[in-house]
Amino acid sequence: MIAAFDVASIRAGEQAHGIDLESGVLMDRAATGLARTIIAILQELRGQIRGARIAIAVGGGNNGGDALFAGAKLAQRGALVTAVCIGATAHEAGVATLRRANGRVVQWQETQSVLAQQELFLDADIIIDGIVGIGGAGALRPAAAAVVELINSSGALVVAVDLPSGVAADTGEVAELAVAADITVTFGCLKPGLLIAPGSFFAGGVHVVDIGITDALVEPTLIALEALDVVAYVPKPDFNDYKYRRGVVGVAAGGRQYPGAALLAVGAARMGDVGMVRYLDRGDDVAGQVLAAFPDVVASGEDPGSATRVTAWACGPGFEPQDVLAVEAVLRTEVPVVLDAGALMAVASSAPLRTAVAARAGITVITPHPGEAAALAAALSLPEDLGRLDLAKALAERLRLVVVLKGPATLIAAPGGLVLVDTMGGAELSTAGSGDVLTGLAAAILAGASARGDVEDLDDAAVAAAAAVWLHGQAGQLAAAGGRPVTAVDVREHLAGAVALVRR
Repeated sequence: MIAAFDVASIRAGEQAHGIDLESGVLMDRAATGLARTIIAILQELRGQIRGARIAIAVGGGNNGGDALFAGAKLAQRGALVTAVCIGATAHEAGVATLRRANGRVVQWQETQSVLAQQELFLDADIIIDGIVGIGGAGALRPAAAAVVELINSSGALVVAVDLPSGVAADTGEVAELAVAADITVTFGCLKPGLLIAPGSFFAGGVHVVDIGITDALVEPTLIALEALDVVAYVPKPDFNDYKYRRGVVGVAAGGRQYPGAALLAVGAARMGDVGMVRYLDRGDDVAGQVLAAFPDVVASGEDPGSATRVTAWACGPGFEPQDVLAVEAVLRTEVPVVLDAGALMAVASSAPLRTAVAARAGITVITPHPGEAAALAAALSLPEDLGRLDLAKALAERLRLVVVLKGPATLIAAPGGLVLVDTMGGAELSTAGSGDVLTGLAAAILAGASARGDVEDLDDAAVAAAAAVWLHGQAGQLAAAGGRPVTAVDVREHLAGAVALVRR
C-alpha cells in the first residue's frame, strides 16, 4: 500500500524524533535530497550540471529555505542559479548560503509589471518552486500568483519543493491557481494533496526524499492500493473451491428505459470471478435480454431475500423512481449491498430510506458521481462548500457506510476515518455506463470477499471497494491502449485482462 500523511502527523513525527524545525537538520536533509534529484534530472537533460540555468521562486519560511540551500549546492557544482525572492521574509541563512556559492539573489518587485520581470525566468532549464510549503492555505497572494503564472507559461521543467505552491497539502484542493509541476520532490512521506485531485494533476511525477522521520509516522491519513494489495481480492480458485464458496452476487439493475445498465452491471459482475451471478427478475423483459447475453447467469424471483446464497448485491444502475420497492427489498437483506444511480437518488429523496440505510446490519457501499453526491449532501443538509475529501468523509459518517466518490482520483471513505484514493483510473472512464460496470464489479468483489470471510466491517469493505475501483481503472487503461476510444462495454470486456494482470 501507498501511504500519505497529513501535516499534523508529519509535525508529530518531527517532534517524536526531537527535531526542532529551526535547527536546520531537516532542512539540510531536504535540500540535499532536492539537489540530488535535480542533479540527476540535469544529467539526463544536458549530460552535465555546469552551466545549467536554474531559477528559484522563493517564498518566506522553510519551503523557500529548502530551495535556497539546494540552489547553493547546485551552484557549487557550476549551475547558474538565480533566486527570485517574493516578499521580504526569505530564509536569511539560505539567502546568505546561496550568495556565498556565487548564486544570484534578486527581489520580486510588486510595483513593477510582470512583463518587466519575466526575464528572471526566461531561458531557465529548470525552475524550482519554493514559494509555499505544507503550511500554506487558501489562495496565493497577488505577488505569488503573478510568479506562478510566469512559471506555468515558461516552458521550463518545473520542480516543486514538497508540493506545488497553491495545492492544499491535506486535501489536494486548489483555491484559484497552483504551480503545474513536472516533478514534485516531497520530504519524509507523501502528502494527501499529492494523490487527491486536483492537486495530483499539478504534482507531476512525485519523488519522496527520506529525511529520517518515517518510522514515527504511524497512522496514514490516506491510502492508495497497489497491484499486490488488489490480488488478494481476486485470488485464483483452488481445488477445494466450488461455486458457492467463491461467492454469489445478486444484481438488481436495469429497466425498460435503461436495459443496458443491467447488461453492463451483470457482465462486470461475471468478471469479478465469483461462483455465480443472479439477476433479479422484476417482471419486465430485461431478464430475457440478460439471460440471452449471459447464459451462465441465473434469474431470481422478485424477492431479493429469497435469492439463494447471495453474498452481496448490486442495486440501482438503470433504476427509475418506480423501482424504489426493489431498493427497499435489497436493503432488507443482511449481506453487503452496493448502491448506485437510481438507488442513490431514491435514498436522496426519501428520509425513511436514509434511515434504513444508516441502520442496516449489513455492509452498505455507495458509488455516487458528483451530482449524486451533491443530492445526498443536500438531503442531509451538509455544507455546500465541502471539498471532495470532506464530502466523502461526511457522507460516510452520516450514513454509516462506505462512500466511493467517483471522479478524478476516486475517493473511498469509511466512517471512522479510513480513506483510500485510487491512482489507477483515468479520463477514459468518463463515459456513459462506466459507473454501472464499477457497481457490478464492486458487488462481485464484495461477494467473493464475504464468502471467504474477508469482510467483517466497513473498513474491510472500503479496501475491497478500493480494489474494485483499481481493477476498473486498470481495465480502462487496457481498453484505451494505443489511443483507442473507450466505451463502457470496452471497460467491461477488459476486466478479465485486468484481473489476469494482477494475478501474474
